[in-house]
Amino acid sequence: MSRSTTRIQRAILSVTDKTGLVDFARQLSSLGIELISTGGTAKLLRDAGIAVKDISELTGFPEMLDGRVKTLHPKVHGGILHRRDNPAHTAAVAEHGIQPIDMVVVNLYAFEKTAARPGVAFEELIENIDIGGPSMIRSAAKNFHDVAVVTSPDDYPAIAEELARSGGALSLETKWRLAQKAFATTAAYDSAIASTLERISIPADFHLPPADEAFPQTLRLSFQKALDLRYGENPHQKAAMYSDGSGVGVANARQLQGKELSYNNIVDLQAAWDLVQEFNEHEFDEPVCAIIKHTNPCGTATGQTLAAAYKRALECDPVSAFGGVIGVNRPIDGDAAEEMHKLFLEVIAAPRFEEAAKARFATKKNLRLVEVAAAPQKWILKHVSGGILLQDADSRTLRDADLKVVTKRAPTPEETRGLLFAWKVCKHVKSNAIVYARNGQTVGVGAGQMSRVDSAKLGAMKAQLPLKGTVAASDAFFPFPDGVEEIARAGATAIIQPGGSQRDPEVIEAADRLGLAMLFTGVRHFRH
Repeated sequence: MSRSTTRIQRAILSVTDKTGLVDFARQLSSLGIELISTGGTAKLLRDAGIAVKDISELTGFPEMLDGRVKTLHPKVHGGILHRRDNPAHTAAVAEHGIQPIDMVVVNLYAFEKTAARPGVAFEELIENIDIGGPSMIRSAAKNFHDVAVVTSPDDYPAIAEELARSGGALSLETKWRLAQKAFATTAAYDSAIASTLERISIPADFHLPPADEAFPQTLRLSFQKALDLRYGENPHQKAAMYSDGSGVGVANARQLQGKELSYNNIVDLQAAWDLVQEFNEHEFDEPVCAIIKHTNPCGTATGQTLAAAYKRALECDPVSAFGGVIGVNRPIDGDAAEEMHKLFLEVIAAPRFEEAAKARFATKKNLRLVEVAAAPQKWILKHVSGGILLQDADSRTLRDADLKVVTKRAPTPEETRGLLFAWKVCKHVKSNAIVYARNGQTVGVGAGQMSRVDSAKLGAMKAQLPLKGTVAASDAFFPFPDGVEEIARAGATAIIQPGGSQRDPEVIEAADRLGLAMLFTGVRHFRH
């Protein structure tokens, strides 16, 4: 047999993530492959009735130093690294009684999960730096011609099927693919360790500070391709989506039905999800629905039920909502599904879909239903030629102390609630942004204009509901009084804005002259 099709006779298994391992090991054993294992992995297999040899039987040394040394031995690495087609190699391993190891099934200590746990002790962090695992993975990947290296439970079924089909051998193509994945795994692992330890200074008490205290000196990113996309923003652009492997957020969402997601679907889905996550706080802890087109909300509303929230969101701009992406902050029930079913939509994202909702949407085979697990964003990255920009996520929320009444008239309680709602929505509208709202419902959205007064005019022009008695939010300060005058002309009675313009006194004077109430927040929400 050639080196690429040699039958696998001996495998070493040592894993932290034991998902699917028993079934995989049983399949290996059924093919006559001898299994060697360590510690807890060996116990798991033995308890499942699978014959397994302890690593100490292979090496002649016990596992020692609290498990720090168990596979760091010539009989392990010699068995993995020797080239089967090299006579000097085969003579050397024969002379020293080293048996070939043809498969390495290893995944690593959960360093990242340990580091992410609040208050983790430094010693525990250090003990979760795997040494033997990466060493075996790299040895096997280097000698991929002769050794298969398996680092993910996701690969078990395909490998088992190929072994069964070929009488216990794996193709060179499969072993090369596994080796590529293996080196990517150890690179990501070392990157995570380096990024974490970089935050700890000596001679401090080795306290691990929160990850958001400072940006890393070297930015190390590790993502796995989750999805090949049909194309990017436009058909002539290629695209793919990559996941951080956390299991949460849009990149790790679970699609229940519908066509494959497009690049633009995913971008709009993120915009929708970000917006509705604003409404899981005490002052707006109620169902909310956001309808997104081209990353801007064309309608957002709260309601006593999700169905009511959707209908109120749709009222804002039913024309633009056609073909939109919906995000909600509550599980979608049958009543909400019945209402949403009436409109052509691209994607609906929710924490969960109840069975009645799934049954109702099943008649729309192309409609994409996506379940998303909430995940607060830590950083926002943007590519520029020659590098990237990195910033904290815009997660700042208003406190009572942030709100400053600057006009003669203070807003009424009803106006204040409307202003806070509009402010949350405005944060997710492309700058320059003006949002008109009333009673937990957007009435007009002016987005992406080059001047703020034009955004005020556009928001009023887009309104399908009466503007009289609305309130308005602006994502940044008014450089001139004309924006305030345009908002008053539209019928709004109160404004919330950051303040900070050199012409604030003129802007406030205009608001007083027009009988408007105005709040300053001291917080700007540009969105480029």
